[in-house]
Amino acid sequence: MENPTQFGFQQVSPEEKSRRVRGVFDSVAGKYDLMNDVMSGGLHRLWKRFAVELAAPRRGQRVLDLAGGTGDLSRLFARRVGADGTVVHSDINHAMLSAGRDKLIDRGLVLPTVLCNAETLPFRSSSFDVVSIAFGLRNVTRKDVALREMRRVLRPGGTLLVLEFSRVAAPLAPAYDWYSFNVLPRLGRLIANDDASYRYLAESIRVHPDQETLKQMMEQAGFDHVDYHNLAAGVVAAHIGRVY
Repeated sequence: MENPTQFGFQQVSPEEKSRRVRGVFDSVAGKYDLMNDVMSGGLHRLWKRFAVELAAPRRGQRVLDLAGGTGDLSRLFARRVGADGTVVHSDINHAMLSAGRDKLIDRGLVLPTVLCNAETLPFRSSSFDVVSIAFGLRNVTRKDVALREMRRVLRPGGTLLVLEFSRVAAPLAPAYDWYSFNVLPRLGRLIANDDASYRYLAESIRVHPDQETLKQMMEQAGFDHVDYHNLAAGVVAAHIGRVY
């Protein structure tokens, strides 16, 4: 197999991973928000608010929300940048992007909506003040390429926010593993009629770079200063990269 990559615990071709990831999100788009609330006990909303505060967007700035899905971060960013700013809501998956666009419109927000791949961003260099990707980098095939693209489209003084599942504190790992591989697929089957997608979720978290590795990857992609904050004992980490 040429240049294999990970789809959960399986080695697959990049094309196969793209196809399978698309299938996952086509399947779960309609129940995505409900499943997030159930799986995290609503904590994902607090994680997202914390992450946006960490990125500290200012009024009038331009924000690119990658893997924006159902629009939670786009909505929070739009509040911060105001009518003078711009938030581009984007995703590689049409079903997720459509669900997010409709949700944002229902809440009175009409934002630029772009179907795009994080590895080949259709934007000019140095065109955004903030780039965010929340719970999406894990699904990107060539993470190093995507990080370099995010660096490219950021202006000097810009900020990259990566909010993602990460490596949980060791004492909690056994309980977290049991929950991930036993409870999550059952919830997926009961709520979204899809246990396989939530089994993939649990597996994809285990093969995603841990906090320090992702920090190094961001530095290698050209970010001048990278820091991270563990949330829920490392279940989730918010990485911030600066461009000076």
